[in-house]
Amino acid sequence: MIRWRRWLTTLVALPPAALALFLLAAWIGSSLPRNADWTPPAAGITIMVETNGIHTGIVMPVNTRVKDWRETFPSAGRPRADGKMPTHVAIGWGEKEVFLNTPTWADLEPRTALRIALQGGDGLMRVGHYVHPAPSEYHRPLRLRPAEYARLVERIEAALPPLAPGETRRTYRSFEPGARNYDALGRYTLANTCNQWVGDTLAHAGIAMGRWTPLAGGVMKWVPEPGLDSQSIAAFGRDAGTGARAAS
Repeated sequence: MIRWRRWLTTLVALPPAALALFLLAAWIGSSLPRNADWTPPAAGITIMVETNGIHTGIVMPVNTRVKDWRETFPSAGRPRADGKMPTHVAIGWGEKEVFLNTPTWADLEPRTALRIALQGGDGLMRVGHYVHPAPSEYHRPLRLRPAEYARLVERIEAALPPLAPGETRRTYRSFEPGARNYDALGRYTLANTCNQWVGDTLAHAGIAMGRWTPLAGGVMKWVPEPGLDSQSIAAFGRDAGTGARAAS
């Protein structure tokens, strides 16, 4: 209750006009298209764009002919806590302290929110491990050409600091026990949010996307909801494994 009172005090202190201008700018910016003439191919590699309403992320097969994510994230080749092997990785980028210590809005300290708003914060990459995720309103499939998927992979890997020979990436524990967290390049700000990172990454691959997507809705409005019939779900599973290399 005390934490919620502090949050209420912080929100009341925000200039309503500034908040309204931010929301308006986010709506306009996310409506201005990049790659407006892009169309999905008839065949290719299927990814997903996921959201929980606040954050967005990119879900990809662990292993395709273009990329084996086990080479970058060894955890993608290990059993999960339930004993199942991951079939997909879910990658997101965000503010380090929030990703590690803030599972819900109620846990976000006002001082952390103000620091991010005024100064920004360090970037962090979160990698989740999924087993045959099903298409839904919150997990929307997109089919990419191999060259587009290669550009997507390139953009994601570019967000990771380079390693010296023999060096391994440091991982961080967080409130999400099944995920791994890694240091990432870039600085989180109100203009460069987790959702902007996803929007920029998809646009780099050549996919239609808004120019400024600081909010989750600005990303998801460019990704059609799937048909939830059995054929759609089967097609996702089939396409996600297209061209997969043998497990190492």
